[in-house]
Amino acid sequence: MRQILNARPVATALLACAALIWTGASEAAPLRVERVVVVMRHGVRAPIVGEAPEDTLTGALWPTWPVPPEHLTPHGAKALEILGDVDRRWLARSGVLPARGCPAPGQLRVWTNTAERTIASGKAFAEGLAPGCDTPIGHLGPNQTDPLFEPLGAAVAPFDPAAAIASIQAYTGGVDQLAARLKPQLDELDRVLDCRAPKGCSPVRPSKLQPSTDGRGIDLTGPVRDASGTAQVLLLQYVEGLSPDRSNWRAVEPAALKRVGALHAALFDVFTRPPYMNARQAGPLGRRVLAALDAPEAGGVDVFMGHDTNVTALAAALGVPLDAPDYARGDVPPGGALVFVALVDKSGKRSVRVYYQTQPLETIRRLDRRVTRSLVAVSLDAFRRRVAEARE
Repeated sequence: MRQILNARPVATALLACAALIWTGASEAAPLRVERVVVVMRHGVRAPIVGEAPEDTLTGALWPTWPVPPEHLTPHGAKALEILGDVDRRWLARSGVLPARGCPAPGQLRVWTNTAERTIASGKAFAEGLAPGCDTPIGHLGPNQTDPLFEPLGAAVAPFDPAAAIASIQAYTGGVDQLAARLKPQLDELDRVLDCRAPKGCSPVRPSKLQPSTDGRGIDLTGPVRDASGTAQVLLLQYVEGLSPDRSNWRAVEPAALKRVGALHAALFDVFTRPPYMNARQAGPLGRRVLAALDAPEAGGVDVFMGHDTNVTALAAALGVPLDAPDYARGDVPPGGALVFVALVDKSGKRSVRVYYQTQPLETIRRLDRRVTRSLVAVSLDAFRRRVAEARE
């Protein structure tokens, strides 16, 4: 079930189903919302250093960003604040946040990773959820690695690079074959960039997997690694409003962005979806989500503001697709989130429903209020088993 909010009315049956899920305050509704947990990717940021490599040749200069590399932009902050305001309204209808005024102490809990873009995103989203309330934003210190968001870097579970590589190769059919399957998208990226070199936009390197220098992860080289960041930068500059303009990047339109976005989505077929990688990437944050869902007496809303790797890892552990109309299947746009809703019926029986929430491409670009929520089928028992594997 996909629900588009603040758009034209959808089918009556869809609205009725949505009402049963979200309007727990009504005596007629058989389900009451006890708690909501949101795992979200940060908002629109400036490119990471090296994300669009300097040796990537293009037919136009890259746009100039208004903030330092990797930082949340003011436009990205505003998009998240609007998203928070839209979410505040249904959270208030469900009874987990107040319709007016500020939440009670501890009723809205926000925890972010330590990067500027995640902390700033947590603040912006919280301002939409609870305007003017100065919600505390929790995070570790700048020199600390948070195992919730960066479990490999924090070394929270044993890591065997050989086992990881074997799992990745089995899942992808081999990273060289992964690159071969994406050749149409790689060719389109060259066309979109209007390359001036006969061999394409980037140096051609063979696909290769190897252990990272610290032994805590895996390094990928080759066409997918080289092109994935470039594809992501194209999406980011579009939603930021930097392209297309009258002189540059005319070819980068939404349909093309969705197609070349498959290059960025392919990264997660290496780093978060293969079973060995998934157990370790999803483990700590997955356990925190489960702990929140298993403690309904706490009530309220938990927000975990992290990265696309966190959302894709949890989705893979749940066994659900990430599919939104404007984006490549398996990719996560800025502000994309998994929303876990803990429910209880009149007999006291508890259940959980999970939604994949995104803002459409033009919503982020134009700062309007449309939000898409898709109900996804999940197996929480399988999810528990998968996140438990990270302890091994």
